[in-house]
Amino acid sequence: MLVEPGLVVVDKPGGLTSHGVVARVRRLAGTRKVGHAGTLDPMATGVLVLGVDRATRLLGHLMLTEKAYDATVRLGVTTTTDDAEGEVLETRSTAGLEEQAVRAAFATFVGEIDQVPSSVSAIKVDGKRAYQRVRDGEDVALAPRRVTVHELVVHTVRGDEVDVSVRCSSGTYIRSIARDAGSLLGVGGHLTSLRRTAVGPFDLDGARTLEQLEEHFAVLPIGDAARAAFPTLELDEQQAADVRFGRKLALALPSDGPVAVFAPGGDFLALYERAGDVARAVAVFTG
Repeated sequence: MLVEPGLVVVDKPGGLTSHGVVARVRRLAGTRKVGHAGTLDPMATGVLVLGVDRATRLLGHLMLTEKAYDATVRLGVTTTTDDAEGEVLETRSTAGLEEQAVRAAFATFVGEIDQVPSSVSAIKVDGKRAYQRVRDGEDVALAPRRVTVHELVVHTVRGDEVDVSVRCSSGTYIRSIARDAGSLLGVGGHLTSLRRTAVGPFDLDGARTLEQLEEHFAVLPIGDAARAAFPTLELDEQQAADVRFGRKLALALPSDGPVAVFAPGGDFLALYERAGDVARAVAVFTG
């Protein structure tokens, strides 16, 4: 079965890699041209946005949008990976911790922060993934990265377990928040569960499990996906003709970031962005 270009929003199950999800969707879509907009660890569940055919070119722009998560942090235990899949490094008592102190510690991670990613992240160090260097026995120390946590809500504090929701910029590591909050409290901590609830405008309400996709495989058409994810602009016939050749346009865009431009008939043509007094093509999807 061949399907039209577009996005597939998957509710990823735990225990499966993002690559494993891509492999399943490739089979269902009848094409090898399937990619994802940011991975999820095997332990994690939730929203994984996939692109099919030409829509894979949208994914790099979707990766820059904000994301949302529900997570559980266990205090008092530090692991090699900052999550439950790693080996335990140290265990400390949490008996003296008060709920108010726990809530205050997590509140310090709201706003722009310099975050050190986990040493087992997928960040490349001299062309090699950090997690691979760790597996090869190397000591890996990654540089801090500036990220933004727009919102962090502590729902419940249940003994040494803390349930939180986080809305953050792309590139934010929730496991690093778990590690750093535990460190701030003096007892250590790690992530025990993670569920991504949204990637930009795509959330769990529009996600489908792999079992549901097996029964009925549906793709969000590329034009609908572009309208959902980016500001839009309708063009006239001459402008649309120029866009098909990737030419610059003498017009004002409604946003600094990528804007989805459409032909008079409603066909999605390209992503454009501001370049001084004109608009230039970021990616053209016609032809």
